[in-house]
Amino acid sequence: MDIKHLQYVIEVARAGSFTKAAQTMFVSQPTISKMIKSVEEELGAQLFDRSGPRIVPTDVGQLIVDQANVITHAFDNLTTGIDELASLRRGKLRIGLPPMAGASYFAEPIGRFHAMYPGVTIELAEDGAKRIEADIENGTLDFGVVLLPTKSELFESILVADEQLMVLLHPSHRCANKATIALAELAEEPFISFSEGFALHDRIPAACLAAGFRPNIVCESSQWDLIVRLVAANLGAALLPESIGREAGDGVAAVSLEQPAIPWRLAFVWRKDRYLSYAAKEWIRYLRTWFFHE
Repeated sequence: MDIKHLQYVIEVARAGSFTKAAQTMFVSQPTISKMIKSVEEELGAQLFDRSGPRIVPTDVGQLIVDQANVITHAFDNLTTGIDELASLRRGKLRIGLPPMAGASYFAEPIGRFHAMYPGVTIELAEDGAKRIEADIENGTLDFGVVLLPTKSELFESILVADEQLMVLLHPSHRCANKATIALAELAEEPFISFSEGFALHDRIPAACLAAGFRPNIVCESSQWDLIVRLVAANLGAALLPESIGREAGDGVAAVSLEQPAIPWRLAFVWRKDRYLSYAAKEWIRYLRTWFFHE
């Protein structure tokens, strides 16, 4: 017995006639009679009293009709829901964004995507790249922005930004007017760094150790704009991406870092082995078009 059998049972009960039910269902009268008979044989019970001028459900038949109405209504809702998902009239995306990537790279594309598909809910989680990567891996998030390199065997990715870190200094600093600066020149400087959970929290100290010194980190923050303001307050030096350093304003000096150059490459990633919803597939297609004009 399948959904079609239940629909025939409901229609025979409503019409009170095999012939009228067959006309409504666009099948022959013998077809619908045979279908009802097969259901009765399967259940071992008579569903309709055929003795009068109008066919009426038996007690068992009425029970089947009542339950069949519930089942077919649920089936209709299911097919409608699938159609809404396929046509992107509904759906949900869970996206993790680091503070440095959210406004700069994703505010506009998220806004435009929502305008195109208002029925798709977008849940944003702001956190450090390391935690975002872990949440994508464990399934808490569908997508997120992480700092490359990452686990290429696990994630698919779209490159979002390919920059270098710059040194942000107070304008009165002895190196503020230089065109470039070597990391070793900052060995005696206090540093303002990112909080734990951010990829740069580990990478900047590692680069300093490779340059021959352990950084004196005097303050940590999860907000890049606060870090910029702390540099402007002459609390210490900071390493931030070019896109932020060049727009930091008059209160700080942004100097290119050399020896070594520290790359800052952002990628939008998702797991290779996870099911992608209709909304997720469209979001990926949309981002590829946005960043690469494919």
